[in-house]
Order: sequence, then structure tokens, then C-alpha cells
Amino acid sequence: MGIFIDIALDPKPFSPEQARLLVSACPVDIFAVENGQPVVRPGEVDECTLCELCLDLAPAGAIVIQKRYKDQQLVSRGTSVGR
Repeated sequence: MGIFIDIALDPKPFSPEQARLLVSACPVDIFAVENGQPVVRPGEVDECTLCELCLDLAPAGAIVIQKRYKDQQLVSRGTSVGR
């Protein structure tokens, strides 16, 4: 859990290719792949810049970023290639 945001990730809808893309796209290394599935690295969550690259790459609804300082959620849109 971060101070400013929380990131919830459902690894089930990710293909192995999507998991690798997610990890490589994040500019601050918030994600990793463990046993072929993406995971959030809890110690890195507050490094998030809210660039939303992960939200474009992840399957729709697979990532939810909750802004703790504001009643707002950002949800993955599943709009990128690799699906």
C-alpha cells in the first residue's frame, strides 16, 4: 500500500506477453513478473508518476489505481496491442 495511491492488479487476464510488456513499459519499475504473472512491487508504488502507460497496456479492468488523497480511481482500458 502506498501513501498516495494504491494499485490493485488482477493477474488472471494477462497473457505472458502482456505481463512482459507491462514490466518493461513502467518507467519506475512498479511491476514485476513472478511465475509468469504480473505483480505489484509494494515498495515501489509511491514512485508512480500516474503516466497511465500500465492502464493502456493492461486488459480492461485488470489494474485499478486508487488515489488515496482524492476519491478517484483510474482503471485499465485494455486499448493497446498484445491482447
